[in-house]
Amino acid sequence: MILNEVSMRTFRTLLTLTIFSTLTFAQDLMKPSAALKDDAPAVAPTAADTTAAPVSVPASTTTTAPASMPAVKDTTDVLIDHIIGREHFMMESMSHLAPMLETYVQNLKPDAELGFVPASDEYFLGRLDFAKKETDEKLFVDEPAMWKKVLKALNPTMPLTYVPRGFISTMLIDGEHFDRAHYDLTYVRREFLGDVRCLVFDVTPAKKGAAPNAYTGRIWVEDQEYNIVRTKGSHDGSTFSHQFHSDVWRQNLRPGLWLPTYVYSEESDMKYGIVRKLRFKSQTRLWGYDVKFNMPQEELTRVLVDDPNAVRDHSEAAQDMGPVQSQRAWEVEAQENVLEKLEKAGLLAPKGEVDKVLETVVNNLMITNNLDIQPEVHCRVLLTAPLESFTVGHTIVLSRGLLDVLPDESSLAMALGHELAHIVLGHRLDTKFAFNDRTMFPDEKTFHRLGLGLNEHDETAADARAIEMLQKSPYKDKLAGAGLFLKALDLRAAEIPNLLTPRLGSPMFHGKQVRMAALMQSAPELQMTRTEQIAALPLGGRVKMDPWTNAIELSKTKPLPLLHAREKMPFEVTPLMPYIHRVSDGPATENPATPASQQGASATTKLLPTGLSK
Repeated sequence: MILNEVSMRTFRTLLTLTIFSTLTFAQDLMKPSAALKDDAPAVAPTAADTTAAPVSVPASTTTTAPASMPAVKDTTDVLIDHIIGREHFMMESMSHLAPMLETYVQNLKPDAELGFVPASDEYFLGRLDFAKKETDEKLFVDEPAMWKKVLKALNPTMPLTYVPRGFISTMLIDGEHFDRAHYDLTYVRREFLGDVRCLVFDVTPAKKGAAPNAYTGRIWVEDQEYNIVRTKGSHDGSTFSHQFHSDVWRQNLRPGLWLPTYVYSEESDMKYGIVRKLRFKSQTRLWGYDVKFNMPQEELTRVLVDDPNAVRDHSEAAQDMGPVQSQRAWEVEAQENVLEKLEKAGLLAPKGEVDKVLETVVNNLMITNNLDIQPEVHCRVLLTAPLESFTVGHTIVLSRGLLDVLPDESSLAMALGHELAHIVLGHRLDTKFAFNDRTMFPDEKTFHRLGLGLNEHDETAADARAIEMLQKSPYKDKLAGAGLFLKALDLRAAEIPNLLTPRLGSPMFHGKQVRMAALMQSAPELQMTRTEQIAALPLGGRVKMDPWTNAIELSKTKPLPLLHAREKMPFEVTPLMPYIHRVSDGPATENPATPASQQGASATTKLLPTGLSK
């Protein structure tokens, strides 16, 4: 029975009976069952169970229970019912959300000294729609044309064709058949993931063919509300498709709500075709769960009282704008409209501490070059993986992927200096965006409608001006690191074209020449096998993101000494293992992501998370 259908008196009675029954049979519940090991956890009501909804705890003895209590199940059965009920709640919660999903895939080839290195890559970006029975996606980046897919499939030297839906399906265990009739859960051990103590279970299909696309693998379940926080395994494939082994991490984004945020997929010997084998690795990230609810809507209902002393009933001539001021204000309006569109679409991180770090480097360049730029120069971060940078008026935008792979501050100064040079040279944003209707289009059309790249002449001029500024900056004696980065980029460019394809800005290559190539002349020789020489970093190691609000921060991980050159992995995909923790319980507030009802695992188990129940 759902909580809002029961009167408070009935709820208190059921809760009292539940607690009484739990205390009466506590000794029996502590006995290990046949399905668990000796160290298996005894099942106790969680915080959500005792505060949000009545949960009937059956007994496993012949002692007579109160008339209102159902027959008691085994301790293991109760625990598994809790796990299944929470998984169904997570899936129902996802049906009310529309997160961004980005997948970057690298196919690998053998290398005599480095093991395996990228051979080719693919990239997908879209917004998921879980409201439908089958997950759907609105792609921001177009898929290859059908005739290209056919030619690729017929070419025996080309890698397998990937589709976004294949990576989406790895996030869930089983959207329709995850229950006791279709799956067996076997307890393994306890284990900590970050700050969260977890119970580890192996999941296997109950019988062959019981569930289509059945899941086999291992799950980690946090030990308070029994939410699944990590899954590692694969689904059964079909004759015409393949399912990948994936490591899926979920994070506690709101009290009682754990949602998938990171997926790492890898295959080293997947057979496809007749004699071919596939080797690849990929990262999938989800973010922007609350973007459409996180905008400032409270101003519509908040009462504001102006200070009467600040109100003037006459105008002054000195307050009127001159032609130059008006032009600048018009350009600022265009800039703010574009930035607002990017942030609302879930592509731009909100203003934060990372922006201030970037602005410090920009200020170092401006002060040492005696630059006084008005309006002020600001920095923002694009949340996508492809390496790109561009300007929106007087705002410099760097992508998350570019920040991840830059090895040092001098390389960061190089990237920011190039965009600062565009501002100094007066390369402006098209002021057509000052008209608000220019940004009123579907989010998935953003990359098609906002062309922020500049022509080759402007890019060449910015290269030259940026190098002049760097030679006068505090980074002038450290530019060898920036040159090494460009050499590594030039070496890998042919294998990672999708990572180097800009979605909004200009390409990092002019023909076959890398941007700011003059810095490569003073750089030392690139030696990929030397562990002491770090020319570029792997993807995903520097920028941390809150998948609920899109807020970002710089990771504080300590660098480790490398044991072998294979651990350098420049521009490469690596496994994602976030440090997970529980969010603090705040006051219960109405949240648009809360489902109207909670579908539990059985008629006697209904779970509502703390802080999200009405």
